[in-house]
Amino acid sequence: GAGFKYREMEMKTLRRFVLAVGPLSMVLAWSGPANAGDPKYEYGKHDDVKDVKKVEWKASAQAGIIATTGNSRTTTGAAGAKASRKEGNNKFEAEAMGAYARAGIWLAEDRDTSGFIEPNEDDLVTRTSTRAWLLKGRYDRFLTEHNSLYVTAIGSGDKPAGKDFVGGGQVGYSRQIYKDDKHELKGEGGYDFSYENLVGDADALAIHSARLFVGYEGKVSDDTGLTGAVESLHNVNTLDAPGGEVGPFEDTRVNATVALTTKLFENLSFRFAFTAKYDNAPAPRPPFGTPYAAGYVPLAEELDTKTEATLIYNFL
Repeated sequence: GAGFKYREMEMKTLRRFVLAVGPLSMVLAWSGPANAGDPKYEYGKHDDVKDVKKVEWKASAQAGIIATTGNSRTTTGAAGAKASRKEGNNKFEAEAMGAYARAGIWLAEDRDTSGFIEPNEDDLVTRTSTRAWLLKGRYDRFLTEHNSLYVTAIGSGDKPAGKDFVGGGQVGYSRQIYKDDKHELKGEGGYDFSYENLVGDADALAIHSARLFVGYEGKVSDDTGLTGAVESLHNVNTLDAPGGEVGPFEDTRVNATVALTTKLFENLSFRFAFTAKYDNAPAPRPPFGTPYAAGYVPLAEELDTKTEATLIYNFL
């Protein structure tokens, strides 16, 4: 039926998107700075400011695009920029990124039920599979070598995930739990506010949450490093979500990432990373061209994952 054809179309679009994004990730990796990560994975380190004697600025940017035509029709692009300012025991970082992917595939439907695909029964269908953007800023005030306070402001959008706009901020306390020559463990706790303007007719949500975060950075060897982070957000207010009422601590969101980077040659490194995002009260799926039936509100998947394998070449 029509539902099966739409699902088949989504899977084919996803496969083409993966093929297009693979080379693009290589382009971005070679362009210099690493890809912009999830804003809530960031955490401040006293080592970043302990040797700063005057105001220090840094900035970087990256961009890439891939387009194919003919039998395979895809457009994939991504761009990002990052800047930081350090002075004394203060550090401010700002980051922006965007990603867009669109693919066209041929879809056939036996409209006259003849058992054959005849002229005018095959159509080129174009679909946007990625349209995401992010703006964020974070300020860290280091009180001592092991203790600091942080404030963040975040704005983002991800329409394929059902979120037209997400804005908010965080405030809390950060502490270096453990550190030696090879390992560093950081913990944070605080408050998170998120405003979610959902795609479609669903009402916007204002989510007040408790935030817990643990981040790790270590050396496996002189040439290999390992990083990881886990963040959990737990709502403290009742939400009138599209899937029904959600009570306190029932809208749990968990973000986790782990990455291994190893040096292959003097200027060439390999990076493998895995990211998982879980939301047990997800947003509704974006509508198709044909509207959903009255009372039918399909929800997005609870778990999103991303696996990256990247070669990084340093020219300087």
